[in-house]
Amino acid sequence: MADGANERNRMSTLDIPLIIRGQVIETDMQRFEGRGGGVDFRAPDLMKHLAKLPTSAQSLGDLYRISLDEIIDFMVEVVARLDFDTNPHLKAAFELSSQTSNLTPSILERVYRNFAASWTREAISRLVDVQIGRDYLEGWVPHDLGEGRVLNVRAFGARAVHVIAGNSPGIAFMTILRTALTRSDSIIKLPSNDPVTTIAIMRTMIDVDPNHPVTRHLSAAYWKGGDERVEAALYQPRNIEKIVAWGGFASITHITRYLQPGIDLITLDPKHSGSIIGVEALESDESVEAVAKLAARDIGSMNQELCANARVLYVVCDEHDPRQMAQLNRLGERILAAIQELPSNVSTLAKQVNPELQEQLAGIAMQDDFFRIYRHADERGGAVVVSQIDEVVEFSAILSKRTANLVPVASVEDVLKRITSASQTLGVYPDTLKLKIRDALAIQGAQHIVSLGMVSGMGAIGPSDGLQVERRMLKWIRDMQVA
Repeated sequence: MADGANERNRMSTLDIPLIIRGQVIETDMQRFEGRGGGVDFRAPDLMKHLAKLPTSAQSLGDLYRISLDEIIDFMVEVVARLDFDTNPHLKAAFELSSQTSNLTPSILERVYRNFAASWTREAISRLVDVQIGRDYLEGWVPHDLGEGRVLNVRAFGARAVHVIAGNSPGIAFMTILRTALTRSDSIIKLPSNDPVTTIAIMRTMIDVDPNHPVTRHLSAAYWKGGDERVEAALYQPRNIEKIVAWGGFASITHITRYLQPGIDLITLDPKHSGSIIGVEALESDESVEAVAKLAARDIGSMNQELCANARVLYVVCDEHDPRQMAQLNRLGERILAAIQELPSNVSTLAKQVNPELQEQLAGIAMQDDFFRIYRHADERGGAVVVSQIDEVVEFSAILSKRTANLVPVASVEDVLKRITSASQTLGVYPDTLKLKIRDALAIQGAQHIVSLGMVSGMGAIGPSDGLQVERRMLKWIRDMQVA
């Protein structure tokens, strides 16, 4: 028995290397526990290599001896190598992520395949043009200020630490792509629920060209969040100029302890997302069916693991009108059915249930006057709670695993006043309503406004959480001269 237990323990332990600017380090390994009782893994003891992790500002000079087109050429070649069927690093990352991620294998595979499918040369160039402006990355851009004054502006890369999230492998890829295009030097702190995707992409870059300036300005390391021995030494202005952090209140608050003049913190903290659905959705059985399919995409894509997934859906509906309430309940029932019909590479039965959520659902199951619950036979299939009055379930903060709450509201104005800076993505139906309220939504704090059903189609081009992340990653320098 003991031998069998040891074998299972050994098989469930992953080895995660340390990569410092093209050098793969697999020595001085120590064991770390997986998040939430997940798979344990081993990674090098960072304290033994910490001195090599930071770099000097002068070292970025090699990134300015090549053109932006050369950088894009390199990234296009890397993307071409990120072919799921032929790249051994990506295949290994997929196998390991299948153990560590909350996403199921069919969804993970789609994300990995999208690297090569989505990021063509045209897409990368579009990202540069929309997010930054090519001219600012290539040289000094003059602006005539009149009276013989000329303002020249150029964007320069910075040395940064990226504390990334692990809920989607796409975050690792975007962090690397942003680093390359901004001519930055990035140290990526690996998340415990996806310590492998970043490593797979960097190993592919090393295969393409271990001495390319982009390769030589990327590092990836795992350390336990809050390890003051690492962070107090690393988070110094002499070492880094930016911290880009994904995380909740506790982790971001911890990072702020290290802020001082010379370090800029860029936060991408968790948000709440939902939907605003006009009364038009309830006009007929056909409209209910169409809207149910759109809402199901926003709820169920990526198994509701993203901040952008809808959780609370406000529907304009007279709660005192029996016909409208019957249609609202039908909408909830049809949304649950439509979630089950989503393709397996978009949404599946969850890997596991959330016990606290299931307990809360059971607690309101008998409150028919206030809530109707439509549940899949398998608890991993999700549920839709339809409030019978204008009241959001008390446990809305833990809605997950393809579980949502439909809430009737008397008017759109009743929804607008509930939007705050914690509201990230809002899917709106119909589009005519979206055009009417998008300014008000933005003023209230909403950050992504999309047509209902478009959450998974937003893509990575455009502002994120109210920020132009790429622009914030850069240092914007001015040069004044007389014409």
